[in-house]
Order: sequence, then structure tokens, then C-alpha cells
Amino acid sequence: MSDPATTPAAPTDPAKPAAAEAPAATEAPPTAEAPAAEQPAAAGDSKSTDIVAGQGGVMTDEVGVVTGDLTLRSELSAGTVVVKVQYKDADEWYAVTGAKATLKDPADLEAVHAIAVGILNRPEG
Repeated sequence: MSDPATTPAAPTDPAKPAAAEAPAATEAPPTAEAPAAEQPAAAGDSKSTDIVAGQGGVMTDEVGVVTGDLTLRSELSAGTVVVKVQYKDADEWYAVTGAKATLKDPADLEAVHAIAVGILNRPEG
């Protein structure tokens, strides 16, 4: 009878200090996360990769289909990523049709760029 009443009373007191420690631990990760989220954006707001367009090329908003050796660039600005292509070593960039999205985390730019490269790079045709 006295055993169940005594046992819960003792763990309840140590649980309160543990709960007090939890908010301190919760405060540290957001501080650590904020600089980490800022670093990818500060490190660079674009990623570029040379690709070879597959059969049918890459459709762009400005000039239609582009083919051959291209450079693909994913640009992040104000939370929006836009994928663009240019003929390798040319000056003009063209927006890839349908390749615009909003990112909640700037760190996702690398993943979006990798997907775009995976879809559009077809060196074997």
C-alpha cells in the first residue's frame, strides 16, 4: 500500500528538474540551426553543372528547345529557385520551362539542382 504511493512521489521530484533542463536544450538547437540555414545561402545562391541534352533537348521559355552541350544553373533568390540553361560557354541564359519552385530551406537548393541534372543530363541520348 505505501510502496506505490512512495515510488511515484520520488520520481516526480526528479522529473521536474529534468523538465527544466529540456527547455535549455531546446533553446540551443534553434540557435545552432539559424546559422546553419544562413550558411548555405551565404556560401552561394546558385549551382552549375555542365550537361548534355537528351533527344528532344531542353524546353526553355525564351527560345524554345535547346540541344547539345549545355550548362545548367539553379539560382535561388528570395526563396524561389529557377533552373536555367545556356549553351556551354555562351553569354545568354534561358529559363527551363516549368522549372521554378519555392524553397522553405535554402539548403534544399543542392537537392533541387541534383534532381534537375538527373532529369536533363542525357549524354547517351
